[in-house]
Amino acid sequence: MIKVGLVDFDTSHVVAFTQRLNHIDIDEEQWVEGAKVVIGCPGESKISPERIPGFTEKLKEYGIELVDKPEEMIGRIDAVMVESVDGSVHYERALPFIEAGIPTFIDKPFTCSLDEAKRLAELAAEKGVPLFSSSSLRYALEVQEIEKKRDEYGDVVGADAYSPAPQHPRNPGLFHYGIHGVETLYALMGPGCEHVSCFSDEGTDVVMGYWKDGRVGTVRGIRKGASGYGFSAFCQNRILHHQINTAYIYRELLKRVVEMFQTGKPPIDISESLEIVAFIEAALESSRKSGEVVELKI
Repeated sequence: MIKVGLVDFDTSHVVAFTQRLNHIDIDEEQWVEGAKVVIGCPGESKISPERIPGFTEKLKEYGIELVDKPEEMIGRIDAVMVESVDGSVHYERALPFIEAGIPTFIDKPFTCSLDEAKRLAELAAEKGVPLFSSSSLRYALEVQEIEKKRDEYGDVVGADAYSPAPQHPRNPGLFHYGIHGVETLYALMGPGCEHVSCFSDEGTDVVMGYWKDGRVGTVRGIRKGASGYGFSAFCQNRILHHQINTAYIYRELLKRVVEMFQTGKPPIDISESLEIVAFIEAALESSRKSGEVVELKI
């Protein structure tokens, strides 16, 4: 059984993931085998500090040992999950674990800086450490269906994805929550976006991405009116429209995380995560330039 440590408790994910990995307080159909949360560091937060005490108490109820500093977990765990809502601290949180050779999952966003993302990826490659970052929406059952039925539907020639996109200055642009829509788009389209244009106002972000093979994908970030998660996939043989059911997204993500911890092989190449960071940075720059086309700088 792989022993997992959690870093930063300012998100409900620390409770939801512990429930599924430790088989506690949740239906058996949500259980994920092969790893168990054994220790965690509640940490600090500049986005949602008020959430830490409640989630800390819940993990205490689940029997999770707590430490004051993340580094205190090194030597006592086989793998780590960095859960901070604040993507701007992910580099400093993940760094000591990668340096120590510990397989690392970083919850969305990977980082809020392409430079920091590159440095983490380079260090992981140098140390031979498995590194993975993702939104759970990438593994929604509806998204997986498109790949599973590729023989029937044909290749994806374009896609439109949408998600809520509230904003926070520490996670600028789509880094805060709109990344769910970006991950959905990349799960459908794959990597290869070369440039983007983005239009934003107080209620909406609309990003058009132009892939090097001529395909076009869009992300709509929603801040006004009805909201939710979903996509349209334009395939060779079918056009499919799905509103995503989020009931199983954590289970499906955790399956991939645990498999990486077991095998040392991330489910997606880290270069795709780097491209997602570059996509969001370029979209933010385009938005500030009134929709000017901006090239991804990877």
